[in-house]
Amino acid sequence: MRERIEINPRVCGGQPVIKGTRIPVATILEQLVVDESWDSMLRGYPELTRDDIQAALEYARHSILHTETTVLDAA
Repeated sequence: MRERIEINPRVCGGQPVIKGTRIPVATILEQLVVDESWDSMLRGYPELTRDDIQAALEYARHSILHTETTVLDAA
């Protein structure tokens, strides 16, 4: 994942992007949410690879697993 995802404050405001591109991980996830196929994404972003999409998913998974949560009192 580290070889495919980068965070640079000078690229896309510091959002995680596919290394060497300006394609944010969030953009890939958003397209998957609306049921965009991998093949369609690859056609729309010729610099993107299947490994990049997989890395974006892995980055999201890793982010969720390593996020600290706080339970708020509902009262």
